[in-house]
Amino acid sequence: MILRLSQKLNTKIKAGKLTDMPLDENPHADWSCHLFTADRTQYILLSNTASLYSCVMFGKGITNDSRFIERALSTIREFLEDDGQAFVYQKFIAPASATVSFAKVLNRKVTGSMNELVMAATHSLESGEVAPHDVGFGLNDLLLSAIASEEDRGYGRPRDAFKRLSMEQK
Repeated sequence: MILRLSQKLNTKIKAGKLTDMPLDENPHADWSCHLFTADRTQYILLSNTASLYSCVMFGKGITNDSRFIERALSTIREFLEDDGQAFVYQKFIAPASATVSFAKVLNRKVTGSMNELVMAATHSLESGEVAPHDVGFGLNDLLLSAIASEEDRGYGRPRDAFKRLSMEQK
């Protein structure tokens, strides 16, 4: 499993020097992670690198890489279960999580899309009406050009892209 860290997050958890790595051969096991602040509270955006399917967790209490891995995997599992995709976690992510590597962000397309997701998440969190766990449901319904398939007419939703990954993996 690959967890791609932003520089800001890498500084927080002290994971060491990040290397360039290609997309994991199991696209479900490749996640990009970014630390951001909303209303003076730290949050971490966890986005599947291939589909930009995302969830959000609190950043408080995460002070090292092992604690980050533990909380990130727990957050991804809980979110997938609540989104009706527990099977995907059990079949594709849990087995890959036995070995976790940290890497640099894949490319600018992913970084740009994650910046859009951070802006949307910040807006939701600052409104005070949405819990961090629930922010992901809104993020996964946003239209993004980076994940569009040919039938999407230029824009795709992360939830749909993540489901396509699952269909391709079976």
